[in-house]
Amino acid sequence: MKDKKKILVAFAGQPNVGKSTVFNILTGLSQHVGNWPGKTVEKKEGIHITDNVEMRLVDLPGTYTLTAFSEEEKVARDFIINEQPDVIVLVANATSLEKNLYLLSELLLLGPPVIVGVNMMDVAEEQGIHIEIHALSKSLGVPVIPMIATKNKGIKELVSEIISLTNSKMQYAPKTPSVSEDHKAIFNHLEEIIGSHTTTPYRIKWVVTKLMEGDPDISKMVEEMVPSDKWDEIKKILMKHEDSHLAVVRGKYNWIRDMTSASISHLRKGQILLTDRIDQVLTRPLFGIPILLGMLALVFFLTYKIGSPLQEGIEGVMSSFARWIEPAIHGAPIWVAGMLIDGVIGGAGTVLTFLPILIIFFTLMVLLEDVGYMARAAFVMDRFMHIIGLHGKSFLPMFLGFGCNVPAILGARIVESKKAKLLTILLTPFVPCTARLAVLAFISSAFFGKRATFFSCSIVTINILALGIVGIIASRFFIKGEPTPFIMELPLYHKPNLRTILISVKTKIVAFLKRAGTVILGFSVLLWFLSNFPGKKIEESILGIIGHLIEPLGTPIGLDWRMILALISSFIAKENSIATLGILFEAGEQGLSNVLPLVISHASAISFLVISMLFIPCMATMVVMKQEMASWKWFLFSFIVMLLVSFISGTIAYNLVLFLGI
Repeated sequence: MKDKKKILVAFAGQPNVGKSTVFNILTGLSQHVGNWPGKTVEKKEGIHITDNVEMRLVDLPGTYTLTAFSEEEKVARDFIINEQPDVIVLVANATSLEKNLYLLSELLLLGPPVIVGVNMMDVAEEQGIHIEIHALSKSLGVPVIPMIATKNKGIKELVSEIISLTNSKMQYAPKTPSVSEDHKAIFNHLEEIIGSHTTTPYRIKWVVTKLMEGDPDISKMVEEMVPSDKWDEIKKILMKHEDSHLAVVRGKYNWIRDMTSASISHLRKGQILLTDRIDQVLTRPLFGIPILLGMLALVFFLTYKIGSPLQEGIEGVMSSFARWIEPAIHGAPIWVAGMLIDGVIGGAGTVLTFLPILIIFFTLMVLLEDVGYMARAAFVMDRFMHIIGLHGKSFLPMFLGFGCNVPAILGARIVESKKAKLLTILLTPFVPCTARLAVLAFISSAFFGKRATFFSCSIVTINILALGIVGIIASRFFIKGEPTPFIMELPLYHKPNLRTILISVKTKIVAFLKRAGTVILGFSVLLWFLSNFPGKKIEESILGIIGHLIEPLGTPIGLDWRMILALISSFIAKENSIATLGILFEAGEQGLSNVLPLVISHASAISFLVISMLFIPCMATMVVMKQEMASWKWFLFSFIVMLLVSFISGTIAYNLVLFLGI
């Protein structure tokens, strides 16, 4: 390793161009995911070794520009400026290459050499778009590689080009954009004023460009960098020429037109694409919303149909393991046997039976995202979001909540309006995360068998209705704000990439297993001790005493003290509710799914599920909510709202089921 040449490569690109696919192919299992220091934006790094060269690859956040108007844009440009990677690989979509080159126009001003990887060449050809790669490379003055990442085509050529560029074995003379002709004198004047004050790693041409664009961070930096008299002069110039930002934009588009005029041809102009035909149905509210609900119903159906038998199989393995281990610990103290069988296997072991359901659920949801459907879901939901005082942009972080509420609440930072952001955070915990959905899947399957899909979809629908009702009330009376328009790009539909899906699912499952092996295991053991001491019976234990004290709270909602304690335990981690039920109902060798239907009525089970899905989220989510709301008043308000909504909904559900005799 010491003899290997080490280089730093940054991958940049707009969203939905296949950048992550290329990154995953090159890094495989050597990648790791975290957050950028002091940021909530995801950071992906990995290693690729070839020809005695070790490449450290960094997948920058997808972004359309490098102006400081979002966390993603700041992270991407700060990394390039401060780290000065040896090579930047811009992954571009061949079907909309002109639009993708806008980001290239900004990257070329930052300094590090750039290679353009033109991805989805096959899709472009199908649409009648022909790209002359050699002509494009000659026009831009940078290496251009044709790619079809989903078929692993062009990847080797890209790696070879990276190595050649870092070894200075090829000429690199990029043709950079400039402002429009009518503002070139102003640009040159600003360059003269700032020039002597600009220090590494900032480049004067990039600084002046961003200053004319009105970039807030660069304006502040220049103000601190130059003498006050020069800053006053700069302000006068910019105020006199308020349209300078338009001159920058016009200059870039003129440059893009010049760069592509001889290299891109549209052979079948006016052709209606398959994507357009599909979107004429999927993006219409009349069809789009029922289809979205149908998609979610299909996800649940497949999850149960495939996952439930596998879950029963794992539960059988756990029961056999409990019976096998019992003779092995025959001579050990009684408390050791009880802790292992009822605490570890009955508690944390029960949570592990979620694994098949989670794998199937994650796979299906990642698949929908990978083919491009989820962007349509956000678009279709825009009208619904307006009803609750938000717009479709708020749907994007909310949808993340189906995975985990923590990144969903952090994702609310993309919402510009402070009031809209506050309302988004307030409503996000009503979106059921995978932990809640796993609890729903487990108990629904145990109680309702073949009808589990119907009951699960019904309860998730209650969540969405509760979200809508709370949103309408909050936006009308508590958090009033003007809704803003929602503009987003709908990517082309494309074949799913198996490698990308598997890596994404693996990351989520590893995170679940880590939690099951640490937090949930530790809590299960603690719970077992509290349920067995000081008395020999659970009713006489510390937990039993506490449970009986709060049992009156469960009367209107049909829950006994054990089920109430299970709800409270879910505050640590939602899966804990299953572990708690396993311990308090002494599931042990029998398996919790076999025990629960014998001791809990259908009305109580539905009440428990409704409350569990609407109850206050886990501790990690609550901490992030307080942090992002930056207000004790709104944090306590949201806490009380969730408790009231869950209690009222549970009461209605319990009494309705009793009345209907389900």
